[in-house]
Amino acid sequence: MNETVELQEQDILLLIQEKKLAILKGYISEMNPVDLAEILEDLNIQDSLLLLRLMPKELGAEVFSYFDVDKQKEIATRITDAELKYILDELYFDDMIDLLEEMPAEFVADVLKNAPYEERRLINEFLQYPEDSAGSLMTIEYVDLKVNMTVAEAIDHIRAIGMTKETVYTCYVTSQHNKLVGIVSLRTLVTEDREKTIGEIMGTEMISVHTLDDREEVAEVFKKYNFLAVPVVDKEYRLTGIITVDDIMEVIEEEATEDFQKMAAMSPTEEEYLDAGVMTLAKNRVSWLLILMISGAFTGAVVKGYSDLLSKVTVLAVFVPMLMNSGGNAGSQSATLIIRSMSLGEIEIADFLKVISKEAGVALLCGSTLAVVNFFRLVFIERIDVLIAFVVSVTLILTVMMAELIGGALPIIAKKFNLDPAIMAGPVITTIVDAGSLMIYFGFAQAVLR
Repeated sequence: MNETVELQEQDILLLIQEKKLAILKGYISEMNPVDLAEILEDLNIQDSLLLLRLMPKELGAEVFSYFDVDKQKEIATRITDAELKYILDELYFDDMIDLLEEMPAEFVADVLKNAPYEERRLINEFLQYPEDSAGSLMTIEYVDLKVNMTVAEAIDHIRAIGMTKETVYTCYVTSQHNKLVGIVSLRTLVTEDREKTIGEIMGTEMISVHTLDDREEVAEVFKKYNFLAVPVVDKEYRLTGIITVDDIMEVIEEEATEDFQKMAAMSPTEEEYLDAGVMTLAKNRVSWLLILMISGAFTGAVVKGYSDLLSKVTVLAVFVPMLMNSGGNAGSQSATLIIRSMSLGEIEIADFLKVISKEAGVALLCGSTLAVVNFFRLVFIERIDVLIAFVVSVTLILTVMMAELIGGALPIIAKKFNLDPAIMAGPVITTIVDAGSLMIYFGFAQAVLR
């Protein structure tokens, strides 16, 4: 919360405390709805309801649309049916669907009972789309035009309905059977001859998504073509809605958060940190910690298998942490870079050999640099036996190469088997590389120091 909004929150709380409601009403009526929503998110439910009821109805509905779902649920269950009906009527259709998806079944039933037939049919249809599909993201608030309309008729049509639509910058041309046949921008409409028909000026090369497409695929379309909105069609290419850039930005943020959680070996959750309980946070972490702990037992088994070697050449144990850390860091670097490139669409499964080839070259250069520096450090500073220094340095090269190849390969392999590449990061890579680096180290040392 920026300093200006914090000062506004303090003013609001002071006016509430002093019960100067008339002044408070005028004060909040002049505020930005986004800032108001941010302030109300931090207030208790009683003060939030008071402020919402003091606002003009239109402002209250707009502020409500900026709340997170938990705050919306809290408010919706405490206001009157009339207040709720007004808010739902003012919300954009996709925002209303987002709210209904999170509400109890009896709440949704009450909303459906009081909705007109056509709206009830649409709500039921939207609620049936899979949660991660394009259909669950789309809105029906778009401007549709017909091929035989003139430019003048189209502009009049936009003037008549534009204030109730989520975007008017791109208009969608549909046939009499509601099939998507073209698009036309508002810029084109206001610059073309008013007597021309929409069919004469519309574009027919369109990018669209299907109602059942995964929302990550939709996000890729937005990023690739830099769209403000994209049409959504069904299997018969009928226009069913549009997805706007503000909705897809929320998806990108959620997917990025989910990837970060997976890369840190945690179960993904949409719940905010401060809202989540201790038990919830522990449950999201403990399963992966158990898996990694059991996997880490392999490292102990490797060390145990070479206990005779360590008892004879105890100095080898000194370098185990350095080798494991170097391997883990190298593997994590490689995996993070590949996962990020895959999420941006820069790397596909077909690029596997290219990735392995490039990572091998990078690993050789990085590993050799580390090995040379390490060799001179051990021999001339630490005064370690040359043969031991040689073993450790060569192992360093092999460990870094193994780690970077594993880090580059595993995310692509995961994608091949329809797994999220993000799970092949950080702790997972480190656990695998630790065991591998010890096997290389002790195996090489045993062969050289026989």
